[in-house]
Amino acid sequence: MKISLEQLSRLDRHAQAIIHSLDQALYQVTLTIGDDSYLLTENSGSILRRHSLQQVRELLSEMPLDSIRLRHQSAYDEMIGQPVRTADNTLEVPLSLDVMTAPVIH
Repeated sequence: MKISLEQLSRLDRHAQAIIHSLDQALYQVTLTIGDDSYLLTENSGSILRRHSLQQVRELLSEMPLDSIRLRHQSAYDEMIGQPVRTADNTLEVPLSLDVMTAPVIH
């Protein structure tokens, strides 16, 4: 299922966001609302993708969220020619709901 930025902003209950680190600098977001999982989209319906974790966090800063987590699945074994492990190698860390702004340089 999908949910747009506009739909997310109008939710009357809070969601949990997972920012997926897909590639060197490519991020997309899934949301858990109740028992359902949603892929976050632009208002146009295309999948929301950004090239900076900070851009995603700034975008989510005004949304009704209970938590934000960053998830990364390593391709290390595949890169060095090892067989795929049966154990999950996902790294997931909680992020603050507060967004740090870039410093102002005078």
